[in-house]
This record gives sequence, C-alpha cells and structure tokens, in this order.
Amino acid sequence: MTRICVAFAAVLLLAAQGLAAPLPRGVKADRLVVDKSERTLTLWWHGVPLKTYRVALGGDPIGDKQKRGDGRTPEGTYNVVQRHKDSEFHRALHLSYPDAADRAQARAERVNPGGNIEIHGLKPGFEWVGSAHTLFDWTDGCIAVTNSEVEELWRAAPTGTPVEIRP
Repeated sequence: MTRICVAFAAVLLLAAQGLAAPLPRGVKADRLVVDKSERTLTLWWHGVPLKTYRVALGGDPIGDKQKRGDGRTPEGTYNVVQRHKDSEFHRALHLSYPDAADRAQARAERVNPGGNIEIHGLKPGFEWVGSAHTLFDWTDGCIAVTNSEVEELWRAAPTGTPVEIRP
C-alpha cells in the first residue's frame, strides 16, 4: 500500500510541475544549461535563470559520452546548430555534438563518437505520458522534455544558442 501511495504522489508531483507558468512569448535565451545529476535544463537570459525543466537523459547517463550506442548524454558546451520542426520526437534542437575534441578523443580510442544529439519532445502517441517520462532515462543520449516544453524551447533558443551540459 505504501508503494502505491508513493508512486501516486510522484505522479501528482510530476503532473503539478507540468502546470508551471508558460514562458512569455518573445523571450530569447542566451544560454541553456543541462545539469545531468539534477535532471534539469535551465533557460538563462543575461545571467538570470528564467525557467527550469525536468528532463530525461540517455539510458546510461553517468559519465561523458564516449562512443556511439553507449547510451550516455555528452558533457561539455555545444550549440544549437539546427532546428527540426517535424522531428520524430515532435520538435528538436540539434546540438553540435560531436565537436572537434569529441572527434579527436574518439579517433584516439578508435571508436565512432556517435551524433544526432538533440533536445527533443516525445514521440507521437506518447504525449499522454507528459512529465512522467522523466521517471526514467530513456533516450539514446539526447535530452528529452515534454512536447509543450520543447515548443517553448523552440521559440526561445534560436540557432547558435550555447548549451552547457554539466555532469
């Protein structure tokens, strides 16, 4: 019975987080910061944190991404380099991983560094999961938010926005 109550409370808490005030239209981020240990993404503007989102990461999130298929989310500073309006995951902000240092490290280790790291929403048909998707790290190395959250980030984070991914 206690487990059921704890699970129900967790779902209610996550649902309540989804009711946070929307980001005002017209706001443009000058930086996004992902804290992997906290499972958060914070939108910053002129040194001020404007909004924080709960995220899901790669299925093996501890440590920096080493190679393709390792299930890790990379660590470091990247940029939004492309925006995919009709992504497989609703909308997506494609990041500049791997950068030159990541490619050099992978080359030294004779592995493929991987790629296609994005901040994205949920697959069609899974919107109903909402913020409960953050109960598990389920991506292949990407940073996942809800569809409404990725729409906010889409509006607020133009191409070129720096994205710092911390351990």
